[in-house]
Amino acid sequence: MATIRTQKEIRQRAPIWLTMLLFANLVIMAVDARDRETKQRLIRVWAQAIAAPVQSMSSKVGGASSNLVRQIVNFRGTAVENEQLKQQLSQAELELRNARGAAAENERLKGLLNLKEKTGYDQVSARVIARDSSLWFNTITINQGTSSGISLNMPVITTDGIVGRIIAVSPLTAQVMLITDEKAAAGAVVGQLGQSGALGSVRGLGDAGLVEMRYVSGLEKVEVGDYVLTTGQDGIYPSGLNVGEVVEVKNGTATQAHQIHIKPGARLDQLKEVAVLLYRPPKRSAPEQTLPNVDKVKK
Repeated sequence: MATIRTQKEIRQRAPIWLTMLLFANLVIMAVDARDRETKQRLIRVWAQAIAAPVQSMSSKVGGASSNLVRQIVNFRGTAVENEQLKQQLSQAELELRNARGAAAENERLKGLLNLKEKTGYDQVSARVIARDSSLWFNTITINQGTSSGISLNMPVITTDGIVGRIIAVSPLTAQVMLITDEKAAAGAVVGQLGQSGALGSVRGLGDAGLVEMRYVSGLEKVEVGDYVLTTGQDGIYPSGLNVGEVVEVKNGTATQAHQIHIKPGARLDQLKEVAVLLYRPPKRSAPEQTLPNVDKVKK
C-alpha cells in the first residue's frame, strides 16, 4: 500500500515538479539570454522596461516636491526681501519729507531775517509751540520771552503780514493774540498811507477767520482785492505793514461808513515761525500850555 501511495503521489506531483523545472530553466535562459545588437542580458532590458514607468512617475513626484520646496523657500525669501524694501522705502519717504520740511523751514527763516531790512526794526525770530483749541486759533504761544527782549504789546509778524501782539510774557515764552480775535484791533488804511483817505481800524471777527475794517467813510472808493496796511496810529504796529486783502465790501453813504471784511495776509492757521518786532512806539509829546504873562498878572 505504501508503495502504491508513493507512486500515486509521485504521479500527482510530477506535473508540479515539471512545471517548476521548466520555470527554473526559463529563468536561467532569461538570465543568460542576451540581446543580439546590444549584447545586454534580456532580463535587464525587461526589468528596465518594467521599472521605467515607476521611475518616471517617481522622478516627476520628486521633481514636483523639489520644486514645491524651492518655491516655498523662494516665497519666504521674496517676502523678507519685500518687507526690507518696504522699510527702506518708508525710510526714504521719511527722509524726503524731513528734507522738504527743513528746506521749507530754511526759506521761512530766511524770509523772516529779511524782514529787518523791510521794517527797519530789530526783531526776534520765534517758533510757535502751542495754540489754543478754537477753530481759528485766536492765540498762540511762542518759544521766546523777556530773556530775548520781548515785552507786552510788541507786534508779531510774518513775511506775509501782521499776526498779532504780545499779551503775556515770561522769561522763555510769550502769548500772542491774533488779529482775528474779537478783542484785537489795529489802525489801518485801504491803499497806500498818504495817498488814500480810506482810514479806519480793523478788529477780529472771532471764529470767522476774517477781520473787519470800520469807520471808513462811505465816500471813499473801496473795492474787493484792495490791500490794507497799518497806519502806525494805534501805538502797537508800525506803519506800512500788510494787514490783508479786502474780500467783501458793503458800500456806505455820505453818512454811513463802509462795511469791509479783510482776509489776513498772514496764514494764521499754518503758523510755524514768526518774528517779534522789538518796536516801541514813539512817545507822544503833551500839548504845550500857554503860561500867563507875569507882568500882566502883577498889574
